[in-house]
Amino acid sequence: MGRILKLKCAKCGLEYAPQEKVCICENRDDGRLDIMYDYEIVKDLFRPEGRDESSGVWRYRELLPVEQEKAMITLGEGNTPLIKAGRLAEELGMTGLRLKDEARNPTGSFKDRSMAVGASKALEFGVSTVATASSGNAAAALAAYSARAGLACYAFVPEKAPQEKVSQILLYGANVFRVRRDGTSEDPTVRALRIVVDQFHWYPCPSFGPFNPYQVEGPKTISYELIEQLDGNVPDWIMIPVGAACLLAGVWKGFRDLYELGMINELPRLVAVQPSGNAPLVEAFKHASTSFEKEHFKETSTIADALSDPFPWDGDAGLEALKDTKGLAEDVSDKELLDAEKLLASKEGLFASPSGAAGLAGLQKLRNAGVIDHHDSVTVLVTDTGFKYLSSLYSLGRKSQIISPTFENLQRTQEG
Repeated sequence: MGRILKLKCAKCGLEYAPQEKVCICENRDDGRLDIMYDYEIVKDLFRPEGRDESSGVWRYRELLPVEQEKAMITLGEGNTPLIKAGRLAEELGMTGLRLKDEARNPTGSFKDRSMAVGASKALEFGVSTVATASSGNAAAALAAYSARAGLACYAFVPEKAPQEKVSQILLYGANVFRVRRDGTSEDPTVRALRIVVDQFHWYPCPSFGPFNPYQVEGPKTISYELIEQLDGNVPDWIMIPVGAACLLAGVWKGFRDLYELGMINELPRLVAVQPSGNAPLVEAFKHASTSFEKEHFKETSTIADALSDPFPWDGDAGLEALKDTKGLAEDVSDKELLDAEKLLASKEGLFASPSGAAGLAGLQKLRNAGVIDHHDSVTVLVTDTGFKYLSSLYSLGRKSQIISPTFENLQRTQEG
């Protein structure tokens, strides 16, 4: 583990040796254990360009916290396309707009990058049972990688989680529990996770850092890929949908890695986009806050269920990322999310969820405000697929017609 120096709690500063089998700070202060790399060692080892893309995130293994090659699980995640969005750019009056389509990952979201690393670390630790608290996407990803690895998987999801997501998780063989509110002071899915981790000693692997420091390393690979796809050029802006802020933290960590290795000489400006019905990180950013106090669990109000985490577990790293990159944070309404979702589909043929389209909604808002200029280069992360929301999205599309196959009827369709 020479390339990893240590793990350090972001809240209390307690340090751990890289060989320790630890996921949660022993002080139980909900501080994320940040993984510190020795960049001088990594610099001599890091050669992703010579590796098969089918190895998934493990093309970048020197900057990921798994040592044993036999523990590196992959479903071919990553290597997602970077699409030059000509029609969308014209619509928004821009010259340099690209879409990083994370919906192409095996289970339909960027969470596959997280869980490829998180589940692989579980294998390396020799555990047999993993557990997660999730709105659905992370649970689906963990269930898929657990199936691949032969791990027992337990997923705690909100009582109102979309049935499409629940069905997907069940099909992978995981045990799924819809968790209702019980009057406690935190997200009930997180409370269920705490209990099984403390009482049954299951390996925790939700997609937020304080419970698992390894999975947050997975989204870093988006940054590595992006720079490769842009031939080493750094975009001016990157639009990032934010819930618990794991993706924001991961993308920032990835660019930081590349900067420390001397592979880029500047950082892109990161923009955190949250739904107006659940925007704690945006509120903290705009009030120049540097930390978050846990409030009593409250129902969020947004169609973007993948961004409905009531507490931004990686919000501290998210705020640091925005400060470090001179970034911004913006909230968008449900209407703006749905408009962006329809625009992605009708202009570029990408079928995203409302959560997955949040980055585009944020870009539209900042373009209209004159914050992002027409000649700025912008990459929008499209984070998950709309196929997990078919029942709720059916009413949003154009209505189909039932006709008899006659010339008169078909002529009327042209006239109408």
